[in-house]
Amino acid sequence: MTQSNARISKAVIPAAGLGTRFLPATKATPKEMLPVVDKPAIQYVVEEAVAAGLSDVLMVTGRNKRPLEDHFDRNYELEQALTRKGDEGRLKKVQESSDLATMHYVRQGDPRGLGHAVLCAAPHVGDQPFAVLLGDDLIDPRDPLLSRMVEIQEREGGSVVALMEVEPSQIHLYGCAATVPTGEDDVVRVTGLVEKPAPADAPSNLAVIGRYVLDPAVFAILRETAPGRGGEIQLTDALEMLAEDESIGGPVHGVVFTGRRYDTGDRGDYLRAIVRLACERDDLGPEFRSWLRSYVTEEM
Repeated sequence: MTQSNARISKAVIPAAGLGTRFLPATKATPKEMLPVVDKPAIQYVVEEAVAAGLSDVLMVTGRNKRPLEDHFDRNYELEQALTRKGDEGRLKKVQESSDLATMHYVRQGDPRGLGHAVLCAAPHVGDQPFAVLLGDDLIDPRDPLLSRMVEIQEREGGSVVALMEVEPSQIHLYGCAATVPTGEDDVVRVTGLVEKPAPADAPSNLAVIGRYVLDPAVFAILRETAPGRGGEIQLTDALEMLAEDESIGGPVHGVVFTGRRYDTGDRGDYLRAIVRLACERDDLGPEFRSWLRSYVTEEM
């Protein structure tokens, strides 16, 4: 299959997970809707896609995910109430989410893994390269990652994954990339991928984090990919095939990210993300930082 060099315009956000690590909060509320300060985590992800020029967003959802659709839809009653009160600040915030992007939704049905969730996007994506953004990873907008990945894909073709150095003891929590250097410090050529290897078996300490720009050739591979680790269809397995055989869908490159990343999929990191982002807000930061210093000094 020949690789596609079309301009990237579509983003896919898998959001069908059950959020079991955040029970009981996620029993009736999608984990993607948990607030990070005063915005749901999923809005940060959509804003990142839009900032990279991807205004066509497909969300892959599942049961009990209707609040995601409602959040990015208009709420006329709320808007009218805020208008009557003259509360233009909050009205603008409410309207921002519904005006961000052209939103589409498809249900995954059975939760059969990330690879299957990506495959659900095939009818919408067609034969264009596209981005995949996982909602657990929030990338600070001051450290653009996705736009750099789009740049590399449009120049080199094929697929691009986001990589980040982690402690060797933590590599078993991630997909891990075998790489060779290129002429750019932040770009590597990916020659192999392993899903959640034991530290002794890991080819590097470069972990795959939740951003991908993929050639549509990945869909044909995913259709033939058998369930792997955990009985799920792993996107890593499909990318491994692409990395091993460039003739299928072009090369696989990695962008090594050294910026600020907030992992909201873990309870501790979720709390740390809220504290960091709140501290840096102009409207909340000064008072919150003062309270935090006092709390740490006096109570801890």
